[in-house]
Amino acid sequence: MTLKVYLSGEIHTDWRESVKAACEGLDIQWSGPVTNHAASDDCGVEILGPEDKKFWHDHKGALLNAVRTRHGIESCDVFVVCFGEKYKQWNAAFDCGQAAALGKPIIVMHPPEHQHALKEVDAAANVVCETPQQIARALRYVLAGTL
Repeated sequence: MTLKVYLSGEIHTDWRESVKAACEGLDIQWSGPVTNHAASDDCGVEILGPEDKKFWHDHKGALLNAVRTRHGIESCDVFVVCFGEKYKQWNAAFDCGQAAALGKPIIVMHPPEHQHALKEVDAAANVVCETPQQIARALRYVLAGTL
């Protein structure tokens, strides 16, 4: 069986690559947002034309990115989200809410110091991790039934 896993969340570290490497050999189809920050921010104006106001620049990009994000979340078997240390990932929390509303199994990763701020997100999750290795071990267990 192939497991479709959507990797949401922060794009400033290599956590996605760490999870994928630790899942080597498992039948997993990975998807996620565009992780090139400039492309994600500027896709709307690059494709649809420039905007004078930053609000509309960002709005165009958000709408276009939402097509990819919604499709990825709707079609995944497991939703994984990472909340990093450096930035507030409001979009990741929104993605997590969409996954919860769709009844998707959710795996959350964040550092211990974010436990209070993310208590509602953690309460909606099936698994709460602190490391990419824990995510990989959870996915291995779900897919293969082995520890």
